[in-house]
Amino acid sequence: MIHFYLNGKPHQVRDLNPNTTVLEYLRLHERQTDTKEGCGSGDCGACTIMAQRLPSQAGTKSESFFTFNSCITLLSLMDGHHLLTAAYLADNPENHPDRALLHPAQQAMVECHGSQCGFCTPGFVMSLANLYENNRLQTQDNANAANFSYDEIVASISGNLCRCTGYRPIIDAGLKMQQIGQQLDSANTPSKALTLATDAMASHAAQKTDTDKAESNTQLRPIEPALIDGSKQLFIPRTVSELNQLLAVYPTATIWAGGTDLGLTVTQRLMDHEVIIQLSALDELQQWSLSESADNQELTFGAGMTYKQMLPILEQHFPAFADLFARTASPQIRNMGTLGGNIANASPIGDLPPVLLALEARVHLRHCDVINEETDADNDSKKSFAVSDETISLAEFFLDYKKTKLRLGSYVVGVHIPLMQAHQHLFIHKISKRYEDDISACLLAARIDLSADNSSIANAKIGLGGMAAIPLLAQHCQDALIGQKVNIASFKMAADAMPLDVSPMTDVRASREYRMHVVQRLLVKCAKQLMTELPTQGAA
Repeated sequence: MIHFYLNGKPHQVRDLNPNTTVLEYLRLHERQTDTKEGCGSGDCGACTIMAQRLPSQAGTKSESFFTFNSCITLLSLMDGHHLLTAAYLADNPENHPDRALLHPAQQAMVECHGSQCGFCTPGFVMSLANLYENNRLQTQDNANAANFSYDEIVASISGNLCRCTGYRPIIDAGLKMQQIGQQLDSANTPSKALTLATDAMASHAAQKTDTDKAESNTQLRPIEPALIDGSKQLFIPRTVSELNQLLAVYPTATIWAGGTDLGLTVTQRLMDHEVIIQLSALDELQQWSLSESADNQELTFGAGMTYKQMLPILEQHFPAFADLFARTASPQIRNMGTLGGNIANASPIGDLPPVLLALEARVHLRHCDVINEETDADNDSKKSFAVSDETISLAEFFLDYKKTKLRLGSYVVGVHIPLMQAHQHLFIHKISKRYEDDISACLLAARIDLSADNSSIANAKIGLGGMAAIPLLAQHCQDALIGQKVNIASFKMAADAMPLDVSPMTDVRASREYRMHVVQRLLVKCAKQLMTELPTQGAA
């Protein structure tokens, strides 16, 4: 059974198709039609709603709100959360428009004429309200909080599309909503508290917390599904041992993390997954660590970490990598999409793998298998499961289009990334038709290692995305750079070797010739950037 709150009311659900999305549940089961259905693929943002993870125990501080695309998000992912739709934002207890007190984001949209047809408006309102409410959480003790900047407003709505109003009045509304909120506060106008931290839900969440016992060979025991509908089942393991057992018993099950790509199999390909194993409750897969020794410094991310969770850590250790996140998908997708999902999905146009390849990342895999023990006196076999781990370079992980080293009963545990050294330089360039929230036509990530005197190239790793059936390293380009002087000519020579590494395809995003030309020029651009970072520039 899953437990959540929807617009302030508790819900418990068990008998439901596990493939049910939040949007489908809202519109068809709850008749909550204020959330709109647009593209059905997580692109337009019309279905955007807010959520807040409920505290694990009563009295703890409220967590931040986050937005997500309800069209591709399974309802089960909202277990232990409070969901908020646009209708709930307004304080309208008697459901009467003349007596409603609109949320500042809603009132600002009215005053700034931010809506024409209105179809996209609920999604925009949710994105703006999310920014507003999180700012309130962060500045509750600061009466002189600064107004939102233009860039903050644009970033908050970068996952929402409008076709008729235009963005100028919507941005104006975002800039004005804090002023409206301050006016309401100064007038002591009562407003709805959107945070919901109930003892009942906190108590339930605490019951689900369990201490995991890491065992490599454990007796199989029954695990109840959280959702069931005929033969279709969805499991939410609470410990890694439960996950291992479930994968041993159901090796063909669909492993579901954020589901930002898998969700499309439900909405676009109309698939009904028979067995889903959801990873959202596994805290161990959402942790990170930093190991430091004399000869090895390494950052480890759990596979279940979302882009949003990774960002502050990357900003500290890999700022160039962190900068890419502003152009990777939308805020709604970054709030849900996970590192392990992006890697295991094995898309040739995923944004993270080329960078991880250039950084010589290693991926930690776990394989779960059922083994049979001796039969007892009644001729019944006692089954148990065995777990084996392996860590391989990410370059070994990708085999062919959508094929990886993962086998039935396997999953990604985490990713190990060596920290950058003083002589190493990282450059990342993404080319897409839209600057924000768009798929890569091609992506180049180059890590250049220099000699002690910065005069020559000691090593090079060049990761490519969107150029072949899998993300890969441009081996011939790398070899051409090693031992060369740090100048433009060296990188031009290496770029000429690019056709030996890849033969890109032509599709709707870019032609084969365009991709090759652009990536070659991007490699030369890396040289120019590198030379500006050095104390003494090399010869041109």
